[in-house]
Amino acid sequence: MKARNEIDPKYQWDFTPIFENDAAWEKELSAVSAEVEKLSAVEGTLSLSRESFKAGIDALMAVSQRFERVYSYANLHRCADGGNPLYQEMDGKAARLYVRFSTAFAFAEPEILGIPEEVLSSFLAPEEMKPYRHFIENITRSRAHSLDKAGEKLLARLGDVADAPSDAYEMLTNVDMALPIIHDENGNEVQLSSGNFSVYRESPVRTVREEAFKAMFGTYGKFNNTFAAMYAGSVKTDCFFSSVREYPSSCEAALFRTNVPVSVYDSLIEAVHESLPSMRAYLELRKKALGLEKLDMYDLYCPMVPNAAIKIPFEESKALVKGATLPLGEEYQKLLDRAYEEQWMDVYENKGKRSGAFSAGVYGVHPYVLLNYTDTLDDVFTVAHELGHSMHSYYSDHAQDYLNHDYEIFVAEVASTVNEVLLTKYLLSTETDKTRRAYILNHFLEGFRTTVFRQTLFAEFERKAHDLYEAGTPLTASVLNNLYKELCELYYAGAEVPEEIQYEWSYIPHFYRAFYVYQYATGFSSAVSIATHLVETGDNKGYLKFLSLGGSDYAINELKVGGVDLTSPEPIREAMRVFAQSVKELSDLLENL
Repeated sequence: MKARNEIDPKYQWDFTPIFENDAAWEKELSAVSAEVEKLSAVEGTLSLSRESFKAGIDALMAVSQRFERVYSYANLHRCADGGNPLYQEMDGKAARLYVRFSTAFAFAEPEILGIPEEVLSSFLAPEEMKPYRHFIENITRSRAHSLDKAGEKLLARLGDVADAPSDAYEMLTNVDMALPIIHDENGNEVQLSSGNFSVYRESPVRTVREEAFKAMFGTYGKFNNTFAAMYAGSVKTDCFFSSVREYPSSCEAALFRTNVPVSVYDSLIEAVHESLPSMRAYLELRKKALGLEKLDMYDLYCPMVPNAAIKIPFEESKALVKGATLPLGEEYQKLLDRAYEEQWMDVYENKGKRSGAFSAGVYGVHPYVLLNYTDTLDDVFTVAHELGHSMHSYYSDHAQDYLNHDYEIFVAEVASTVNEVLLTKYLLSTETDKTRRAYILNHFLEGFRTTVFRQTLFAEFERKAHDLYEAGTPLTASVLNNLYKELCELYYAGAEVPEEIQYEWSYIPHFYRAFYVYQYATGFSSAVSIATHLVETGDNKGYLKFLSLGGSDYAINELKVGGVDLTSPEPIREAMRVFAQSVKELSDLLENL
């Protein structure tokens, strides 16, 4: 693997828009550190007058914006070359400043909640205070679920205790639990790990993926009672906090944070259930394509269609992404050119570079995209995906002030997935080779299966688990195992469901952040609906407006601006119709191959 200094500089990030050099960063680090100390002077002033309230919020946001630049510069350097001691030190300094900054900022929300409603309303009444209203409303709407000062202090002290189940899970799965030796495609013994499990689960050799599947979940099964106790502890914690804050349920408490109605959660599950016949058709097609007499759960991840040897250098990927996003208009295209020309993207793998891919917005500068590009079609989809995030950040940053620029996690995957769906549609409109078309469709359908169906199964599992506990049922290992296996049998009807699958719930770390995963499914479905509308009508005004909203409104309302109303099940149903049509198209293609 190449060292960082062996990578062509034009494919590396240009950090100078954030800071000219490391010396400038060090100078700003010291300056921001001093500003953090001054924040103590703001404490106690927010309720004094409209002027002091505005001045206090402005002071907090100004320091936050400056700190973000300091942190981003250090963290991005470490992501690019984590083995460099200088960047390790810089990132450590930024992390320590973050702790001090968070501590200094902690007084703000309780102090705002302490201002009487009528006083706060008078502060926000003038037109000049309009930019502050949503930010403040998003804090004060929790008044009904807030305790008195002593109660809030007590709950805050329980924070570390509440993390215990998740911390125990991390230590058991990442440190103490040993996975067995398995055999690769050549019969060689290899050590199974959390990192390589996905590789062997996707193996074209059935015995390899079967052995990996049974070894992984069989090992989790050996600790079944321990995992059940840890997860039950997490559920109990969720239910305790929701009960103390007087929410009707733990699900409602979790969704309250983003102001999403519980009906959205329920509508997602309902609409996916309606579409399970389409999933069964897909599984039948997968069984036929793989030439199997029966389809097992360990046959779900290997490609149905050979890779088709599609090799796409990075320079060629630019034209594909631009062609796919033509429906988004001229300004969007010019921003893509800037992303390439101004080195927003760190393209190739190097020694010490963080794996995977991400987009990180830097307010007042531009987003930074990390890639590890290897010339595959999947990498082109990754480029489109991360640039979707970047353009969402760019449009929001330039339309909103700092207070309102950051969008909610509920909509975070929409823009990225819109680009992936647009790329799929573009490739299918231009590709004539049947094998390649089949590969592209297979890629698209697997996105549906893993992001909509699988994540909805997870969402239903955690909803039912919490409901069971709140109804008085102890969450024993057998209760959780049976619940999960029954859901697998429902969602994957037509496939064989082996005993080991009952332990898969204990493999999912997201369950320790309750009622989070449903957002992957709603985001993907929303993106399919938006992309279909863009291609069919050419009307991009609502979507571009959505990209510019940042955090200026609740995410559910922002999606409506983009043309998706998730308070109705129709957007999910529309996405499911696209899934069914794509299954039919792939079936027809495979018949002719």
